[in-house]
Amino acid sequence: QRQMCIRDSLIMEQKPAQKREQAILEAAEREFLKKGFDGARTTSIAAAAGVTHAMLHYYFRTKEQLFERILDEKMRMMGQSVLAAFGDARLPLIERLRNGIERHFDFIAANPDLPRFIVNEVFARPERYEAMQRQIRSLMGVMLIDTQRALDEAADRGEIRRIDVRMLMLDIISLNVFVFIAYPILEPLLGDLTADRERFFELRKAETVETVMRRLKITENP
Repeated sequence: QRQMCIRDSLIMEQKPAQKREQAILEAAEREFLKKGFDGARTTSIAAAAGVTHAMLHYYFRTKEQLFERILDEKMRMMGQSVLAAFGDARLPLIERLRNGIERHFDFIAANPDLPRFIVNEVFARPERYEAMQRQIRSLMGVMLIDTQRALDEAADRGEIRRIDVRMLMLDIISLNVFVFIAYPILEPLLGDLTADRERFFELRKAETVETVMRRLKITENP
């Protein structure tokens, strides 16, 4: 046991600090998403990252600090890859909406356990919801205002029906997120439709885009 500890310590010393930190973050993300905050163990995270428990706490003093770093990183990624698409004023409105819907879907597809994890954490620890709210408001505030303005202008021109951007975003989030949360239940019920998982999710993404466009009464070119 002592020899193994010495060997692990030597290996860790050879790894650049940035790689050690990244390994911890990746292991922590898997642990938190699988087990939630309360069920996650820093000893398990350290083992999965290939670092000592003491080294993990050198980089992240507490489990709470590590958890908040993971959550902040996910929110940042969503803001950069998803919300930026909705708020890109350089693009026509319809292209912005299409890009935003597709990027949001792809973000969830790359993080399929994230929606269930967030819901579970909110119910398990309501005090965390306020922190999440602040992050979401800071990310979405300007985007919602700009998108509402674009929607209103398009409605004034008679191109789309008038709609509250908050309801539109709720439609998009509901359509994109539900399929990932419910997939374990839906899979045996849908038969050959889910035989090819990747194709199924591509179909769902296209279906969400089409549904939103119909909601706005926009005719898409085939």
